[in-house]
Amino acid sequence: MRTRILLVAVAAMLLVPVSLWAHHAFAAEFDSTKPVKLRGTVTKMDWINPHAWIHIEVKATDGKVTKWMIEAAAPNAMLRRGFNQDSLPIGTEILVEGFQAKDGANRANGSSITYPDGKKLFIGSQGTGAPVEQ
Repeated sequence: MRTRILLVAVAAMLLVPVSLWAHHAFAAEFDSTKPVKLRGTVTKMDWINPHAWIHIEVKATDGKVTKWMIEAAAPNAMLRRGFNQDSLPIGTEILVEGFQAKDGANRANGSSITYPDGKKLFIGSQGTGAPVEQ
């Protein structure tokens, strides 16, 4: 019985680092040589861990609309910065600065958003290897 408990305890300890490792570094998914500036309209905000996601629609000059997903910091980090679930209502037009996904998908790691009134908010994750905003 003691051996079984010990084996379960060891197995549990080995699984913890695996789940922590699953949280990716910036360079695993995004490309620091592909900066993007996207002006779009917010369609959805996902407050999920390990990162919040901002969904926007970007309208090109020809009228074509492209959907983008912007990875932000963890919800807890966003809350500590004064950002909450009411800070970005659906329909708000924002300018997003960040870095595109390595695979070229319409997904980016956001570093900041700028509201129509000029207010700028840092939304990036710190300590992930993402380029530091100057």
